[in-house]
Amino acid sequence: MRRAAEALDGFASDGPSSLPAAAALDNYVEGPPSAQNAVDALQGWNMALPPEVGVTAGAGAFYADPRILWALDEFGPLEGRKVLELGPLEASHTYMIEQRRPASLLAVEANRLSFLRCLVVKELLDLKIARFELGNFAPWLETTGRRFDLIVASGVLYHMANPIRLLELLSLRADSVYLWTHYASDEAMPPGDPRRMAFVGEAEVCETHGVSVRCRKRSYWGAWKNSSFCGGLYDLHRWIEKDDILTLLGALGFDDVRTAHDEPDHHNGPAFSIFARRSR
Repeated sequence: MRRAAEALDGFASDGPSSLPAAAALDNYVEGPPSAQNAVDALQGWNMALPPEVGVTAGAGAFYADPRILWALDEFGPLEGRKVLELGPLEASHTYMIEQRRPASLLAVEANRLSFLRCLVVKELLDLKIARFELGNFAPWLETTGRRFDLIVASGVLYHMANPIRLLELLSLRADSVYLWTHYASDEAMPPGDPRRMAFVGEAEVCETHGVSVRCRKRSYWGAWKNSSFCGGLYDLHRWIEKDDILTLLGALGFDDVRTAHDEPDHHNGPAFSIFARRSR
C-alpha cells in the first residue's frame, strides 16, 4: 500500500503530461461534432454521399445510380410494397429505394465494416424506412418464411460460391428480382484478356431445372486484405455465363425477363442488368 501511495504521489508531482497515453483516448474526437467525423470513424469507403451532406467519403456516386432507377421504373410504384436488398454495401442504393416510399425495406449485409458504414449513412441521410441487419443472407434465405414484392441484388451474384442456389432462393422469396452482375464470356474475354487472370481451373457445368449452367471459378487473390474490400464471404466464387443466367431465370418461373446496361468491356469483366418478373 505504501509503494502504491508513493507511486501516485510521484505521478501527481510530475503532472498530467507524464502519465502514459491511454490507448482508449485515441478513439475520442477532440473537435465539435460533424458529419465528416462520422464518416472518418470508419475507413475504406467506396461510395460517395449526396453533395448536400457535405462530406468526403468514397468516389462512387451511386446515390443516383441509373441502373437502380431503371430497375425501379421497371417494377413500378413501391408504395405499400415490401423490398429486400441484398448486400447494401454503403446504403447508396438503399437511399434510392427509400425515396420511392416502400412499406418496408430490409437490407442484409455480411461485411461488418460495410454494415457500420450503412448505419452511418442511415443517420446522415435520415433514412426512416430502411432497416439493416448484419449477417450472411444465403442461409437466412434458406430458412426464412418471409416473402417480398421485390428483391434488389446488385453486385452480389458474381460474389457467390454457389450463384445457382442464390437464384433458386430468390425465386422462392419474390416474384420480382433485380440483378446487376458480372458474367463469364469467352467471347467478351477471349484467352489473353487480363480480366481472365482471376479465373481458377476449368469451366464447370451444372445440370439443374433442365438447364446446363456453365460457371467459371474465380479467386480474389488477397484483395480481401484491404479495408475497402466489398466482395463475398469466401475466396472462391463463381461467374455464370450470361445466356445461362437468363435461361435459368426462365426455368425458375420468371416469364418476363428484361436486360439493360450490358457492358462486355467493363474493366472488371462483362456485366449487365436483369429485371425478372413472374407474371403468372
